[in-house]
Order: sequence, then C-alpha cells, then structure tokens
Amino acid sequence: MTKRVGVLLAGSGYLDGSEIQEATLALYFLDKAGATVVNMAPNKAQADLVDHQTATPAEGSRNVLTESARIARGDVRDVAHVDADELDALVIPGGFGAAKNLCTFASDGPDCTVDPGVERLIRAMHAANKPIGALCIAPALVAKLLGAEHQVTVTIGNDDGTAEALRAMGAQHENRDVEDIVIDETNRVVSTPCYMLGQGPAAVGAGIEKLIAQLMTWTD
Repeated sequence: MTKRVGVLLAGSGYLDGSEIQEATLALYFLDKAGATVVNMAPNKAQADLVDHQTATPAEGSRNVLTESARIARGDVRDVAHVDADELDALVIPGGFGAAKNLCTFASDGPDCTVDPGVERLIRAMHAANKPIGALCIAPALVAKLLGAEHQVTVTIGNDDGTAEALRAMGAQHENRDVEDIVIDETNRVVSTPCYMLGQGPAAVGAGIEKLIAQLMTWTD
C-alpha cells in the first residue's frame, strides 16, 4: 500500500523559509520511494523577509503557506488541518524558516515556542509511533517538543553552540558529517545535517537519501 508522507514546509528560501534544495531533494527521494506526499505549512505571516541576493532584511510581508506553495507547485495544505492519522511519516526540511516560522528557535534559542498547528501534529505523530525525519536545523524543533520528556537523539552536524542549545532542551546530540544520519530507534526520529555543514547538493542529497530510506523502512 502506498505510504503517505507529510512534508512540513516553512516558506520558500533558506534565509526566511524552507531551504529549497533540501525540500526538493526530500520530495525527489520520497517520490522515488513511491510515497504519496502531503505538503503542508502554517497559514500565517513569515517572521521576517530577507533579500536572498544581498542577505539583508527586505520590506514587506509574506505568508508562509503561500510561499510554501512555490515549492509544492501549489499543492499545499494548512498544517493546522492535517491530522496524524492521515500520514505514515513526516519530513521537516531545514532552512531558517524552520527556526523562524515553525518555531522561534532562531530568536529565542532553548526558550523558543512552537507554532500550535506544528506542535499538535508532531506530538501526535510521535504519540502514534509514526516516524519523523528532521533535516538541517529542523532537529531543533523536534528537540523542543520531544527533548525534555523523551530525550530524543538528533544531529545538526557539529556546531557546538547549536548542539548545546539542543541539549538544553533535553535532547541528545551526536556529531555527524553532511552525508550521515542519526537514527533514534526508540522515538523513530532520523536526522541529517544538510546545509548546517555548508556542502553542495550532492553531499546534502546523500544524507537526505539515507534519511528517506530509513524513514520508509519504519513505515513497512
């Protein structure tokens, strides 16, 4: 039976939304694995707006769901209306949007808050023993929700400051290279560093391919 995998987006563009290459590679490997993808994002204003050519703040405002539709080719749902029983697994690409729009980790660190719809879905997925894949900085979101109570084990690569922030939220952290993954069998969470280590799409894709393969194994 075809597996339904949610992809939780956070806008479009790594400085204020989802990292597009990570999201696209995740979608590619999910499609290659035969999964049916359910794209979703919060329906709210972005935390900020960044000019991706100059990496400087830009004027105006954008909606996270509307911007995520750019990656999803229009096929995207409000995460507040997606239930865990619709999904077999969940994937969360990185990019600063994961730490700005899905939660406030970028500004608040371990004291961050999580978007209510995102929190509800992730907690429900975990409670149902359904697997979660977290890319790049997205493990910070998982650490916030599953760290203190469940001691989830993740990786964001080898950045000491970020790793320490994850530990402050109760998570366990393991250093990994860009092409590697960390598997938490107990919590059914798998993570990979992606652009936390600043490599190109080939190396990032190698890690994502392993992550998706592990995620799909758990859905069998």
